Amino acid sequence: MALLERVSTLIRANLNDLVDKAEEPEKMIKQVILDMQNQLLQVKTQVAIAIADQHLLERKQKENQEKTTEWMRKAELAVGKKQDDLARAALHRVESYRELAVNFSQQVTDQKAQVENLKAALRQLEQKLSEAEAKAELLIAQQRRARAVSKAHDARSAAGSDSRAGAFDRMKRKVAHHEAVSQAKAELSAADIDDRFTAIEKEDRIEQLLAELKAKYA
Repeated sequence: MALLERVSTLIRANLNDLVDKAEEPEKMIKQVILDMQNQLLQVKTQVAIAIADQHLLERKQKENQEKTTEWMRKAELAVGKKQDDLARAALHRVESYRELAVNFSQQVTDQKAQVENLKAALRQLEQKLSEAEAKAELLIAQQRRARAVSKAHDARSAAGSDSRAGAFDRMKRKVAHHEAVSQAKAELSAADIDDRFTAIEKEDRIEQLLAELKAKYA
């Protein structure tokens, strides 16, 4: 049965291996679970149909067994009445119904085996689906962490590359140079002011000395 083959494939599937090989693990996990849910519904439907067919076959088997008993009783009645032709006709019916009862009995046996196979597949698929649903969030979280670690590693690698590190160092040197130039200008400006005040003070002292000398020799 194609349905059982599909179910068997899903049961044998290793979810971890599928996740490792998938380009989009989250999407793949959700799809596998969806497939299992759909197959589970189909198997449940087939189990119900198979059980209904089994009951129908059992009823047919019982009906033919009852017909066999009924026509055997009629054959015995005809023999008791010494009507051999009627008894023979009744016995033909007996054999016909007996053959049908045997055939239905065999079909019931086959149908019971089919029902058990479907029930077993249903139980296995239910268990597999339960495991998959329990693992799904864990596997998705693991994949997300793995991607995050990979991106962080790529970022560190990019940040630590020679070209970017060199550019960063050049930028630091440039900033340091600008700071040094600005500081030097500030210092020169301050020195110029100091020099001017020193010159003024010197001129004042000279004028004072001159005045004192003039006063002395006046």
